[in-house]
Parts: sequence; C-alpha cells; structure tokens
Amino acid sequence: QVQLVESGGGLVQPGGSLRLSCAASGFTFSMLAMRWYRQAPGKEREMVAQISHSGGDRNYADSVKGRFIISRDNAKNTLYLQMNSLKPDDTAVYYCYTWQTSPDRDYWGQGTHVTVSA
Repeated sequence: QVQLVESGGGLVQPGGSLRLSCAASGFTFSMLAMRWYRQAPGKEREMVAQISHSGGDRNYADSVKGRFIISRDNAKNTLYLQMNSLKPDDTAVYYCYTWQTSPDRDYWGQGTHVTVSA
C-alpha cells in the first residue's frame, strides 16, 4: 500500500525558512519521480517542484524558482522541500505526489499546512 506522509509545516514569518519532508512507503521510491504541489485557500492546486527518480533533474514553478529547493534521499525513502525567503503568498497546504504508469495511478499525501505571516 502506497503511503506518502508529509511533515514540517507550520507558521513562519515572512523571509523565514521551512523544510518539508515526505516519507514514502509501499513502493520502490528510487524508481519514481516526485513532485510537491500546493493549494492556497480559494485557489487551484499548483505544482511547485518536480525531481526525477535519481535526483538529477529538477524543475520549479516560476513563483518559487531561486527560493525553494527540492531534493530526495533514496536511501531514506524521503522527499524534501527546502523553502527559503518565504512570502505570505506561499501560504498553502503542501502535498507530496507521485504517479506510475501501466497501470496509471496517482498517489497523494495528506498535506501539511504552511502559513507565512507576521
């Protein structure tokens, strides 16, 4: 059974930093690409960052480029999102996500809340 469990969210002041973690189980973590998504109140869910199965390729949404870093530790089956220079607009629920093909399946974590406020 695939499980993705996020942690590390919380309240932080503008300009601060947080590191999110996503503990994965139930599948061969090192074989699948991973993504972080977020959903702000009243807005659609958006992709924040993606990392390839090996960690060699990373992509970011323009809104977080240069501030957020996605990484993974395949030995620990864990995905990370280092968030720096946080802004109030980064306030959202952050989700860990992966997918597989043949058969097509999507897997989501339960989300972790990030609030950026003075």
